[in-house]
Amino acid sequence: MKYILLWALLNLPVSFAFNPDYTTGFTPPYLVYLKSDYLPCTGVLIHPLWVLTAAHCNLPKLQVMLGLTIPADTEESDVQVAGYEKMIHHPYFSVSSSDYDLMLIKLNRVIEPSDYVNVVNLPYRLAPVNTMCTVSTWAYNICDESKEPDSLQNVNVSVISKSECRDAYKSHKITEGMFCVGIVPGRRLPCKEVSAAPAVCNGVLHGILTYADGCILRADVGIYTNIFHYMTWIRNTIHSN
Repeated sequence: MKYILLWALLNLPVSFAFNPDYTTGFTPPYLVYLKSDYLPCTGVLIHPLWVLTAAHCNLPKLQVMLGLTIPADTEESDVQVAGYEKMIHHPYFSVSSSDYDLMLIKLNRVIEPSDYVNVVNLPYRLAPVNTMCTVSTWAYNICDESKEPDSLQNVNVSVISKSECRDAYKSHKITEGMFCVGIVPGRRLPCKEVSAAPAVCNGVLHGILTYADGCILRADVGIYTNIFHYMTWIRNTIHSN
């Protein structure tokens, strides 16, 4: 455990938000920027026609942007843009709870795979405690008045036990449909990040961020929807739509 903590802390500089010397990170090919007239969210391409994100995302006039590194850069190459046909919230989702916080978005066209855009693998089992995962999303420079975030960032953090997670979030009920990823329980560092960051562990999508009191790009513990727990709903929804 000490080795994992030291390794993660040594890797934290790549995750620090608002660093003027920061160099933008590599955009994972499965990462999707969900631009809207409200706030953006992060999504994940799980099928050439389907994106998975959090149900808590409010996305009026949605534009789906793939292969994107800097949303504020309107001239970035290798970006694919798509509209959507429908949004499907998990039927049991409620804004008063972090449970069932998943939404599938069916695109209006098939996405062509490339070096910059491709689907992620879906889980066939739970991610064990101490599994190392990459969490990716976009961050805002708090000194910049631009509406769009200005840097994509990735941080490598590990799955923690449910008991550690409950210690970090004593007022939350951590259910079987959730798990936690991060390094420092209880640390609360302020920052502004794009919601619904995915946790991808060994190339497999295991989580979508549902709640964090702090800054996940600085390794604060976040609560994630456990994708494996919802695989039946995901498969059935895609098959029937």
